Amino acid sequence: MTEQIRRVLVRSLDDITIEHVPAPVAGDDELLVHATVVGVCGSDTHAAAGHHPFIDLPYRPGHEAVGVVAAVGKGAENFAPGDRVIIEPNLYCGRCPQCRSGRYNICQELKVFGCQTPGAMADRFTIPADRVHRVPDGMTDIEAALVEPLSTPVHAVAKTGDLTGRTVAVLGAGPIGLLTLLAAKHAGAARIVVTDLLDGKRERALRLGADMALPADALDLVEQAHAALGGPADVVFDCVARERSMAQATDLVAKGGHVVVVGVGAAGPTPVRLDLVQDREIRIEGTLMYTGEDYRTAMSLMASGAVDTAEIVTATYPLEDAAKAFAASVDPEQVKVLVTADSP
Repeated sequence: MTEQIRRVLVRSLDDITIEHVPAPVAGDDELLVHATVVGVCGSDTHAAAGHHPFIDLPYRPGHEAVGVVAAVGKGAENFAPGDRVIIEPNLYCGRCPQCRSGRYNICQELKVFGCQTPGAMADRFTIPADRVHRVPDGMTDIEAALVEPLSTPVHAVAKTGDLTGRTVAVLGAGPIGLLTLLAAKHAGAARIVVTDLLDGKRERALRLGADMALPADALDLVEQAHAALGGPADVVFDCVARERSMAQATDLVAKGGHVVVVGVGAAGPTPVRLDLVQDREIRIEGTLMYTGEDYRTAMSLMASGAVDTAEIVTATYPLEDAAKAFAASVDPEQVKVLVTADSP
């Protein structure tokens, strides 16, 4: 009888089940990995709700994944069974101009493991060997599970150049917003203001080092932020990516300043005050995922102890309770929810 494994299948937020499928086998240049910890991303819950512009339902999630190598395919002999690994889930072509220039995170044919292909929220999965990184010695699986989500803010911060001595506003204190706060602090930002609708999220931001945390719906938000920063922000990271947050970003940023869109926007147009963008020479830039360099920076940041995992990871569920994990992740009071599989 063919061995079966469990794998999570998402049809909607109200229809998340465990399917039983034949156990995968590592092909050439692939690793077979036993999953240990997999994160539930905001992209996962947006997709499950039918709101993600680039993930179609049904799908099989799991792009924030840590595991243990179970078997090695031909051509992947640089790894061995027992190696602990983190996946880097961007699957790129390697041929397009973006890939050839090193910007494979915006590959013209980009697919994301666990978004456009079956992912790691399963007992075992296969992944190309060049899409994994070894977990550094001494790093726990929980810490390693935060490397992928931390890499996105690391990449976003890197796009702004040297942040040393500059002022920053971070819109949104979900997992990406809080990790952006930490990445900006690590990069040398002088003062940082964070906004969010929820008291609990703002309190977390303050505990993680924000100089001020403001209600996102405060009528005098811009005035308070400017006062706390000593003037308009040099850089604004929009981790919400909605009409109101973009309007706030253009009001908060300094003339000649930089707005980085980190959050995934809803499909369709979002109004932007182009008169202000033009008149103030505001640079608005999108940012997508990361490259291996960002991954290595994120691993170093995690290894340094700069990320308080207890403030970021707020709930953990076993694989069989994946539906509960998704439900918890939708709860605005939660930050990062993890799914764990049985140890190999």
